Amino acid sequence: MYTAETQIRVRYAETDRMGYVYYGNYAAYFESGRVEALRALGLSYRVMEEQGVMLPVLSFQIKYFKPAFFDDMLTIKTTLKELPSGTRIHFHYETWKNDVCINQGETSHVFVRTDNGRPCPIPESVIEKLSAFFPKK
Repeated sequence: MYTAETQIRVRYAETDRMGYVYYGNYAAYFESGRVEALRALGLSYRVMEEQGVMLPVLSFQIKYFKPAFFDDMLTIKTTLKELPSGTRIHFHYETWKNDVCINQGETSHVFVRTDNGRPCPIPESVIEKLSAFFPKK
């Protein structure tokens, strides 16, 4: 299993009239967590795209427990629970405020070629970097 953490401070513009973080902003928070989790492994979305591979979202799910507010410091925990295979990868997220988990979510993505938009195998560099976190049984 691989987990990385990213911190995000809630900006005023990310809140709604009730003062809560607007629910749609969590997709962007999860994206930040995902990009930074890959960066911590030495992988880069930009480099993957330059090498002809994109990673669009297939599905997004979230369950809310408590709200976040302006100026809260949030920790996004991004986890890969299994070594990806085929053409897909699944990320799991938890958003923490202090010591309280305020939501959980997940996204599924498919690796696609930039030149034709067709699914492609997961780049070997991704498997290579992640393999250390998933010992063979």
